[in-house]
Amino acid sequence: MASPTVENLVIIGSGPAGYTAAIYAGRANLKPIVFEGYQMGGLPGGQLMTTTEVENFPGFPDGITGPQLMDRMKAQAVRWGAELYTEDVVSVDLSQRPFTARSRERALLTHSIVIATGATAKRLELPSEEKFWNQGISACAICDGASPIFKGVELVVIGAGDTAAEEVVYLTKYGSHVHLLVRRDQMRASKAMQDRVLHNPKITVHWHTESVDGNCSRYWW
Repeated sequence: MASPTVENLVIIGSGPAGYTAAIYAGRANLKPIVFEGYQMGGLPGGQLMTTTEVENFPGFPDGITGPQLMDRMKAQAVRWGAELYTEDVVSVDLSQRPFTARSRERALLTHSIVIATGATAKRLELPSEEKFWNQGISACAICDGASPIFKGVELVVIGAGDTAAEEVVYLTKYGSHVHLLVRRDQMRASKAMQDRVLHNPKITVHWHTESVDGNCSRYWW
């Protein structure tokens, strides 16, 4: 009886990290297998598939849309021999070698696994959120803060942790003033980050405040 095939490398995830891993592995002649997974209704590509203009990726001086960038990364991975399956991995077995990566359609044995499942932006499910997503509402200040629509206007950041604190401070470089909405009477961020927020004259913290909706006359993060 023939022994089952053992792959060199299985990559779980198809965002920038997953496709980059596939490109490097392909160039090393490892013939990687990529489980692209599902994102936003069955589209592989990670969070960049929900982003409009990407202006800080090297090599695109005029910018490029998130979906276009991911299409190029995918094509490059395929060019170097990556085999793609648009399937979700439902389990992995790391208890013995070779490892096993399993989707609902197949189970693969592999010597190595790269997990590049990325992250998912937390949404507030506000009534107008979908309408203005990427048109005034963003989940990434670093990605979008320098965009023209955010320059010289009042901005709003929602949250109280380290991420919110980091982004509200960052946005002071672009907005005329930045408001931080905090549901409770204190922040969850580290003391150092809190100090940066509370002592910045361009930031106003609104305690006991919860957003109920937003529109394009104010920019919500």
